[in-house]
Amino acid sequence: YLKTAAENNPGLKAKYAEFEAAMQRVTQVNALPDPKLSFGYFISPVETRVGPQQAKFGLSQMFPWFGTLAAKGEMATLMAEAKYQVFLNTKNGLYSKVKAAWYPLYEVNRTLQLQEENRKILYTFKQLATTGFKNGKGSMVDVIRVDIMIENTETDIKLLQDKKIPLLTRFNILLNRSDTIQVSVPDSIPLLKVEVGYRKDSLLSIHPMLQALDLKMQSARAQEEIAKKKGLPSFGVGIDYVLVGERKDMNVPDNGKNIVMPMVAMSLPIFRNKYKAAVKEAQFTQQSIASSKEDFENNLVSNYEMAWFQLDKAMQLLELYDEQIEKTEQAIGLLLIAYSNSGNDFEEILRMQQQLLKYQIAEATALKDYYTALARLDYLTAKSE
Repeated sequence: YLKTAAENNPGLKAKYAEFEAAMQRVTQVNALPDPKLSFGYFISPVETRVGPQQAKFGLSQMFPWFGTLAAKGEMATLMAEAKYQVFLNTKNGLYSKVKAAWYPLYEVNRTLQLQEENRKILYTFKQLATTGFKNGKGSMVDVIRVDIMIENTETDIKLLQDKKIPLLTRFNILLNRSDTIQVSVPDSIPLLKVEVGYRKDSLLSIHPMLQALDLKMQSARAQEEIAKKKGLPSFGVGIDYVLVGERKDMNVPDNGKNIVMPMVAMSLPIFRNKYKAAVKEAQFTQQSIASSKEDFENNLVSNYEMAWFQLDKAMQLLELYDEQIEKTEQAIGLLLIAYSNSGNDFEEILRMQQQLLKYQIAEATALKDYYTALARLDYLTAKSE
């Protein structure tokens, strides 16, 4: 399911397309500005010694200050790498969402299974109460009580079956497929315990968003370097070719000879305010990224501790419910033996049976909460599966 989600989810595809688009920008910024071709026609020809100038062609190429293109390429490359880290983080987040949508399906299926088993047990109790009433060891009230509980159980089963529909829809939408496709969920899930401090050493070291912020910081430094270089002159070279007509009034040396004129150019960045502002912009961007990284690290630590608390809480509840289920089953067994002999305390048997069901359902919920918290920890610590 994780693989299917990674291949089909449109949100994840969008992030990868953003990365690919950013990669295309690297080629764009590494290129020189296009050469400039010009043409001019002399409506009133300019007379020269060798003849009238009739038309002029020009070709020129500008070159930015040394290192400017390299800095632009570095900035674009770093931003593209940052986009890829964002894509990885989105993928990890998608995996967490898929897990968080799958475990509730297990919880509902397990609860349905428990309710159906409980219904079978209640029918057995009804038969037992009916037999006891016939033998004079019970009352008709016991049979009615069982009927009421059976009706409640059947309603609960119907509600659980209805609850599966939106859960299936949510899960299948994450996989970008039809919401009617059934999802494979086992009857039981083994509990895989994790050690205290699970993957905490990875929390602030390999998270993709922290990597992305580091790359953005490097890109902002390159942006500052570019801003400084833009404040330096750029140079251009070119050539003009002038078409010259022949003189008809006299014959002179080089009569009608065309003119070739090499040219050089230099920009004059004298309006300094815009260049100073660009440098300050890059510096403020660096400050913003540094603060964002610190804030993200703080949130990571806080979210990790909260997720660990939820996981530890679920673990303690699982241990508690396991003990309570075992003791409640023992109590029901003893009550059934006593009821067979005396016909008393049938109401207590029913109460204990419902208490047992409550513990079993709570155990399924706690197991769902445990693995949901574990999925959250995996996302926070950048586990990629």
